[in-house]
Amino acid sequence: MNLVTPELETPRHRIIIASTVGTTIEFFDFYIYATAAVSVFPLLFFPAGEGSTALLASMATFGVAFVARPIGSLLFGHFGDRAGRKATLLGSLLLMGLATFAIGLLPTYHQIGLFAPALLALLRFCQGLGLGGEWSGAALLATETAEKGKRAQAAMWPQLGAPFGFILANGFFLLLTFWFQYDSKATSLDDPFLVWGWRIPFLLSILMVLVGLYVRLKLRETPVFAHAVERGEKLKFPLVKLFRHDYKELILGTFIMLATYGLFYLMTTWILSYAIGSVKLGFLGIGYRDFLILQLISVLWFAAMIPFSGHLADRFGRRAFLLVVTAGIILFGFSFGWFLAPEIMRTGLEANQWLMLTFLSIGMALMGLTFGPMSALLPELFPTNRRYSGSGVAYNFSSILGAALTPFVAAWLARDHGAGAVGLYLVMLASMTFVALLFSKETQHRDLHTMADDTARAGIAR
Repeated sequence: MNLVTPELETPRHRIIIASTVGTTIEFFDFYIYATAAVSVFPLLFFPAGEGSTALLASMATFGVAFVARPIGSLLFGHFGDRAGRKATLLGSLLLMGLATFAIGLLPTYHQIGLFAPALLALLRFCQGLGLGGEWSGAALLATETAEKGKRAQAAMWPQLGAPFGFILANGFFLLLTFWFQYDSKATSLDDPFLVWGWRIPFLLSILMVLVGLYVRLKLRETPVFAHAVERGEKLKFPLVKLFRHDYKELILGTFIMLATYGLFYLMTTWILSYAIGSVKLGFLGIGYRDFLILQLISVLWFAAMIPFSGHLADRFGRRAFLLVVTAGIILFGFSFGWFLAPEIMRTGLEANQWLMLTFLSIGMALMGLTFGPMSALLPELFPTNRRYSGSGVAYNFSSILGAALTPFVAAWLARDHGAGAVGLYLVMLASMTFVALLFSKETQHRDLHTMADDTARAGIAR
């Protein structure tokens, strides 16, 4: 019986806009920090360190958000399964936006000393809390309103927020470098870009947040969640039941996401530090502006492959499709030493930018293929009354293993062992994902309206 009448359902175009715009804003906020963590923060918030030491310190604060993300998924997941998807999505967006705006107002180390990096880490933690509740809510908004047989294609819309947010964040920084005529290879602390120009994307992000809040206020609750409420299937403590009954799905979901996280943060955050780093320290010495252009071009492959992957995941199934893509990521990992070794890529003005663009494009294409189906697969692992919590916890616990440590570990590996060692690190992460997929079951035809089994009804709040 359809308990949600058609006139009370949210129009499909509004769902697409709300899920895509919201995740675009969240990822924009997240990525402007990632870009600044490489190009700005080592100079302004960690000047006590020199060269790669300051970079590693900045990367450490970058990783703070990934510790916060699982906490955010626990917090927002509880309310998402108790109060509903819509209200929780509004809260996560607001928290993320306010934290990002506040980073744009922070004084630097030269103004308030050690309080500056401490406040930066705190606000980065708040960013992580917000993003921890954002993705799973947007994914459920798309999957729980999808047509039969087209769930992966419907669920790909929030995934597009990742490349769109990246393009906006890095495109903004690129325009600023032109406007301020900023040269990363000849910096001084009185450069206008370092004095105040870097703050502009953080401060203007509040305007995007207001747009996102307006769009999401127009939403209605998803029919799948509304049906569960009508049937009296809400849980008093969804997290307790999640860890008691769905621990196998949590483990599988966490490791299925591992290669995706590792690949993305190698292709965005780490590669930026390696490409623009000093030749004297063993890096490539490519100009910041030149590399941003290459990175923005390659991200178009990321965006293009997401719809393609949604179609293929609906046609061939999530498991079979991702096994093939993950095998491709493993092969790609073995190629790092050949692509990125300074003697092959060359350095500074002589760097082979076409070879770098090829490397980035392959990595980003693989990223789109592996990331696209995740917003369908992870929610499909869990029953309705703890789906927000389950998909969010798996997605964000994986961020600790695959993303929080990746830029830091990769920067250390590249410094001490070369780029080939970074590729082997990716091979290790992708191999664990491949094994998790082998142990998983196909979820393509699972009915999201039903409870997975009798354990899903245990603890229902009457």
